[in-house]
Amino acid sequence: MPIPRVAVAGVTGSIGTQTLDVLRSDPGRFELTAIGASGRNPAEVAVAAAEFGVAVVAVSDPDTVPAVADALAGAGSAAEVRSGDGALESLAGEADVVVNGVVGFAGLGVTLAALGAGRRLALANKESLIAAGPVVRAAWRTPGAELVPVDSEHSALHQCLRANDNPERVARLVLTASGGPFRDRPAAELAAVGITEALAHPTWSMGPKITIDSSTLMNKGLEVIEAHELFGPGAPGGPGVPLEAIEVVVHPQSVIHSMVEYTDGSTIAQLSMPDMRLPIAYALAWPDRSGVPHGRIDWSQVGRLDFEPPDTGRFPCLALAYAAARAGGTAPAWLSAANEVAVEAFLDGRIRWVGIAEVVERVLDAHDGAAADSVEGVMHADAEARRVAAQEVAVVAGSAGVVS
Repeated sequence: MPIPRVAVAGVTGSIGTQTLDVLRSDPGRFELTAIGASGRNPAEVAVAAAEFGVAVVAVSDPDTVPAVADALAGAGSAAEVRSGDGALESLAGEADVVVNGVVGFAGLGVTLAALGAGRRLALANKESLIAAGPVVRAAWRTPGAELVPVDSEHSALHQCLRANDNPERVARLVLTASGGPFRDRPAAELAAVGITEALAHPTWSMGPKITIDSSTLMNKGLEVIEAHELFGPGAPGGPGVPLEAIEVVVHPQSVIHSMVEYTDGSTIAQLSMPDMRLPIAYALAWPDRSGVPHGRIDWSQVGRLDFEPPDTGRFPCLALAYAAARAGGTAPAWLSAANEVAVEAFLDGRIRWVGIAEVVERVLDAHDGAAADSVEGVMHADAEARRVAAQEVAVVAGSAGVVS
């Protein structure tokens, strides 16, 4: 059997670097043939290219090409450099499995290219599926295309659903949330939350955008929409679970990553210590499993597993995500775009942490009700939502600053 060829988009980010760790841990199992990045970290790109002997390096920012080319030459890599529009998307032609670790809506092109080429997509870029669900589903139906989620919660659901081959027996999907760094913070104190505090996640090590999303529970709201796109009605090969049967429970230890409840009352859960290398390895090896343990549990150290319902009063982003999912059409795209703009504004010190939810709510109130039936329509929705979000950031910023 030939060695599976792997391409990684977003190779210098959190998912990308951990994918490289997975490949190092299991030498000879996979072949890394192509990598992609913005190019703003040329030395990191060059080190990875030289270490794995990749044939293609795709750079999304043309202005970084000279620096990347110099770094590659210095590292002894003879990789072909591709740049500009379509560069990251071209990685799909170089591999059997494409890991999409691009952050935000910018990852949509990689998602569509990989599925449209009939490849397996190891999807860590939830925003592309959330914003363009119907379009992604259409590409997913391409012969040979597979979508295996890399988010730990959706990977857990994917694994738990393997225990049953009758979709009619799936009663409920339960996503777990750590609760973030402010799980026990009184509502009156949230207005004073600082950037450093918000970036201090209690159990996971992630990039800044997803870490802030975790602190607001927006990440969990986006994951509810993602679960609906992956496993809801109309999803290719999914059990057709309706939105109202997808729930969230706060689990501070982050040992149980998600659960599936069946109609006979049985609940099957996937457990491991917090380690993103496990879902990455699972997606790469599917339908097999990796022979290298990541996140292995020492049961003598676990102690206890706690659960509690999410508090949507203190964390309104979760309720906003459910509202966008119920509205359908381009509402999830507006939610995702508004959140990206608001999180960037918070990290830049222009709005307070509590202002993130305020901006998103204001943007959703302005949603035009358009359908998400084409790439062009989704792109327009994203651009329009960002325009409105920029206006709302200015309004919210006028009322209060941010704590550093």
